[in-house]
Amino acid sequence: MSKSILWLVGTALVALAIYYFIGVDQGAVSVFGNDTHVHEFVHDARHFLGFPCH
Repeated sequence: MSKSILWLVGTALVALAIYYFIGVDQGAVSVFGNDTHVHEFVHDARHFLGFPCH
C-alpha cells in the first residue's frame, strides 16, 4: 500500500508540473521570470488543448 501511495503522489506531482507548463506558464507570470522559452516551446500544444495565451 505504501508503494502505491508513493506512485500516486509522484504521478500527481508530475501531472501538476505538466499542467503548469502547458496551461498556466505565460511568460509574465512564469516561475522563470520574463523568460518565455518554455511558453514558446509548448505554444502550439497550448492552442491544441484549448488554452488561450494571446
